[in-house]
This record gives sequence, C-alpha cells and structure tokens, in this order.
Amino acid sequence: MRIASWLAITLLTTGAAAAADAPPPHEPAALHEIAGQVSADELKATITTLVGFGTRHTLSDTKSDKRGIGAARRWVHSRFDQFSKDCGGCLTIETPSQTVTGKRIPQPTEIVDVVAIQRGTSEPDRVVLITGHLDSRVTDVMNAKSDAPGANDDGSGTAAVIEAARVLSKHKFAATIVYGVLQGEEQGLYGGKVLADYATSQHWKVEADLNNDIVGNTHGQDGVNDNTIVRVFSEGTKSGETLDQAKYRRYHGGEVDSPSRNVMRMLAGLSDQYLTNFHVRMVYRTDRYGRGGDQVPFLEAGYPAVRVTEAHENYTRQHQDLRVENGIHYGDTIDGVDFAYLAQVTRLNALGLATMAAAPAPPAGVDIDGAVSTDTTIHWQPVAGAAGYRVWWRDTIAPQWQQSRWVGDATQVTLKDIVVDDAFFGVSAVSAEGYASPVVFAGEAGSFAAAAPPAAKSP
Repeated sequence: MRIASWLAITLLTTGAAAAADAPPPHEPAALHEIAGQVSADELKATITTLVGFGTRHTLSDTKSDKRGIGAARRWVHSRFDQFSKDCGGCLTIETPSQTVTGKRIPQPTEIVDVVAIQRGTSEPDRVVLITGHLDSRVTDVMNAKSDAPGANDDGSGTAAVIEAARVLSKHKFAATIVYGVLQGEEQGLYGGKVLADYATSQHWKVEADLNNDIVGNTHGQDGVNDNTIVRVFSEGTKSGETLDQAKYRRYHGGEVDSPSRNVMRMLAGLSDQYLTNFHVRMVYRTDRYGRGGDQVPFLEAGYPAVRVTEAHENYTRQHQDLRVENGIHYGDTIDGVDFAYLAQVTRLNALGLATMAAAPAPPAGVDIDGAVSTDTTIHWQPVAGAAGYRVWWRDTIAPQWQQSRWVGDATQVTLKDIVVDDAFFGVSAVSAEGYASPVVFAGEAGSFAAAAPPAAKSP
C-alpha cells in the first residue's frame, strides 16, 4: 500500500459532526501519578518478608505463624486488609479454594488463593486482574521441607500484585480490579484454575489477566545484563476457538490478533509512552517454550490473559536447592532481584490495569466490509461510557498498530482508498479523560465479548 494512500484519507461516518470533534487528551494525567507512586523499597520489603517464611511450598506447613504457605497466605491477607483500611474499605478480600489431588499433590490438599477485589464505580462486573503465585520450590518439586526462598519465582510477581494493590487502591475506576495472589502454580497451575473458576462462578466479564511470574532479575544466565526490557507472552488464537471460527479465521486473518495479543500490544504502547528507557518485547507464544504459568487456566476458561516475565532468565536461580557448586551460587535468593527493575515492571502492570479499568469496555461487534472496493468500512456496536472511538489499522505483517483516526461517537466509518485486502483493522473505545480500551480486531478472532464467561451457578 502506497504511503500516500495511508496518509490521504477521507473519513465518511454516520456521525460526521461528531467525528470532527477534538479527541480526548492523549495522556491522562493520573497515569503519570500512578507510575510515580510505585516504590522499589515497598517491593523489597515485601520480598524480604516472603523469603523469611523459609519455604512457601504448596505442601508445606499451614498451621505455623512463621514458616510455610499458611503463614505466607495470612500475611498477604493482612497486607490487603491494611490497604483496605487505608482506602476506607475499598477492597473486599476473598479466599477462594479447592481441594485437589494430582501428580504433584498425592494427598488431598486445599489450594487457597488470596484475592483483593476493588469494585468498579459504574461497571463492577467488568473485571481486570493482576496475578502472581505465592508458592515456591527447590529442585525436587515434592520437597516441602527444605528452604525455598522463592525471591524471584515468584516472590517478584507476588510483590508486584501487592504493590499494585497498594497504589491503585488510592484511586477509583469504572471497572473492577482484582489482585490475585495464587497458590499451587509449581504443582500444576492450580491457583490459576481456582481463580478462573471463581471468576466464572461470579459471572465476571474478564477483560484481561496480567500474570506476573519471574519478573525481578536482570542478570541473565546468557551473560546479558539488561534492565530495560520485559517480555510479555500472549496466545495467537483463542484457546476455545470453534471449528467454524477457525475456518473463518484461516481465510480472513486473525491468527495474531486474539484479545490477549492486543492486550500485549496495549502494554507495549504504555511502556513506550509513560516509562523511561523501559520497553516490552512482545513474544508471540502463550508462554516460554515447553513451560507454563497461571495465565493458562484463564485462557482455557475463555478469558484474555498474558504472561509478564523478565527478558533474560537465570536458570541457576530457578527450581534449585540452595548450594554452591564450582563457584556458582544456586537458589532463588533475594540478592538475585533487581528492585529498580521490578519497580518498572510493576509500573507497567499498574498502568495497564488503570487504563483498562478507567476506559470503556472494548467494543463488541467490530466488523469490516470492502470486498471488490477501493474503500474499507468498519462498524461496531456503541459502548456505554465511551466519549468516542479510535479506528486503527496496520500492514498485515506489522507487529504493532500503525495508523489511527479519531471518529468521535460514530459507530461506522469508511476509510477512503484503503483497500481491505491490504491491512488489518480494529477499534478502541475512549473515555472523555482519554483512557482507551485495548484495540479490538475486526471479526470473531479478536472479539473480547466472546471471551465473557458462560453462565454458571455460584458454588
């Protein structure tokens, strides 16, 4: 497509006067304030306390007040309680649980998540989540006795969740934010399933889960030291895609535009816009090769979810007994965490949560027309609370959205001389304050509405 075609565009809308209105501000001031409130010292204090429980193995002691998973859970609960007191009771703390057995849990064991819920002011059923897992392990995944500090895996993710709750609970949002500290990840992603099932039972309309797992190290085993990059992983096609939907997608596109992938693109844009010398490396995979995290049960339940992970991992500090061999220190100890870097990762999460919770819901019914035409028409359903909409498009081989146009409160737009064959298209809903939803790719493959949980009875 020629550059002139991209730049010389005539918008034909169903609300031409509205389309001419000036768009909302590009950078809501509150996002800068939120980023500035994240504290590396708070993150360090949290991980220091978590490491002090000795081990947080899922099968460890649940009765002690000083050691084991039970003591750690109660401490996390107490932190959420304190944040709620500080914000006048704005958080509801829940502990959804399931008793499970499995390959790595030979005896029936209660898996307990600690969840703080910050109800939205106008759309409480629309939910965005941040999660990290509390449990830790050593070399033998069944060893619940040895010290397993779990400073980075996943004390760092847990600290990010707790710090996000401390910061964001001071603000109000249209949609609900859920802060989830999960148990049982190392034994089989059980904590993610517990919370995903709970979301379904509560009829939450989950817009995204930002799962943080191993997000605090900057010294890679590959010898690279990098405090400027964080990886975000996202699935390409929906886990629950039907055969008919897959057939349509293979012909018309959408392999790289699932809701999860457009949440990832949103995070990449926020990092470039609000954070200094810190960027997202977008990875077109659900997770690292052959590995998994608590975002997977959310995806399996039909909810958009991404995994946030440091750019260069050090495997001598993951799933290792504490020891020194040939001068190498093995084990997941606190000296392996870069707290300034972790603060940047936490800021990115807080910006993503705040943006989605303050923005209108992603538009539903986004579709395109333009076969045998030199123009492309995009249409969508109106969104409650939207001041207007921004239409996006990009070359089909481009990783990020390239061009956009503000169209006011119109719900249909024709892009003159933009051929539908040559680009991908999407729409985001924007609030009066400038908060924009993730872009919704045209068609079922990109629909956030399709990711809404099915009706279910509360347990």
